[in-house]
Amino acid sequence: MLRYIGRRVLILIPTLVAISVVTFVVIQLPPGDYLTTLTAQRAAQGDAVPTGEVARLTERYGLDEPVIVQYWQWISNILFHGDFGESFDYARPVTALLAERLPLTITLSLVTLVFIWAVSFPIGVYSAIRQYSAGDYTFTFLGYLGLAVPNFLIALVLMWIGLKFFGLNAGGILSPEYRDAPWSLAKVGDLVAHLWIPIVIWGTAGTAGNIRVLRANLLDELRKPYVVAARARGMPERKMTIMYPVRVAMNPFFSTIGWVLPGLIAADAITSKVLNLQTTGPLMLRALLAQDMYLAGAILLISAVLVVVGTLVSDVALGWLDPRVRLRY
Repeated sequence: MLRYIGRRVLILIPTLVAISVVTFVVIQLPPGDYLTTLTAQRAAQGDAVPTGEVARLTERYGLDEPVIVQYWQWISNILFHGDFGESFDYARPVTALLAERLPLTITLSLVTLVFIWAVSFPIGVYSAIRQYSAGDYTFTFLGYLGLAVPNFLIALVLMWIGLKFFGLNAGGILSPEYRDAPWSLAKVGDLVAHLWIPIVIWGTAGTAGNIRVLRANLLDELRKPYVVAARARGMPERKMTIMYPVRVAMNPFFSTIGWVLPGLIAADAITSKVLNLQTTGPLMLRALLAQDMYLAGAILLISAVLVVVGTLVSDVALGWLDPRVRLRY
């Protein structure tokens, strides 16, 4: 197992280097740069950017240097100084902006991931064991509904329900009267009252997808000869189901960590805007629109690194869960 983990870790090094290069190339693809966008905005307002300011920003960030020089300046500051640069649009360090948004984003992401697993696992097992039952048809319908309806529409519906029936303004993560108040039981209760809406919204599509995958895999495993043989030997049905076919059918739960977690970290920008959530999604959207290269690059790089780390966690979890994976190496 250690040899298997070691091989996976060694693969990460060239992968992370390639990711950093691709990330920087992507944020450089749009024509122009932040100064071009700033000049165009000022011109549309009948104003002009002072020549001295243009020269200062150009020299400070090396915008007149070749792309390879700009890349090395960017990545070396990150590796050796933990400095992601300064946001042009906000005129603040990128690390300060991320420090404000990442804690809430990570909290919501982890809780949403737990919600997805906690809901989809029992429903997926039930739907497979009770195939074509009324419950199976009901969960199948709800699953397709969850996959088909856009998240921002679900957000609008839940906000209306919260306001209409519970008198709760679901926008934001805290009610206006608690935003600047010291922490108390009332503030924690208000936080919990607001948290369930983004968790349900972001978890809907992932839950529906996991239910369908787990149901299909488990149905396939329940018809295999080793299950028939275990049943013929008199093994209790519940014990046999949990020990063998369910364990094999759970592989998708672990194999999807690599793309589920960074997807949640990036957050649905539209849904976050609708709910007025201070997550990284709206921050990323604004950075791309303003061509704020250091801020956009930092969020893209963090998301890409999370894909790689999540894939490593998936591989290790699958190696522990399924001996066939680690024995292959």
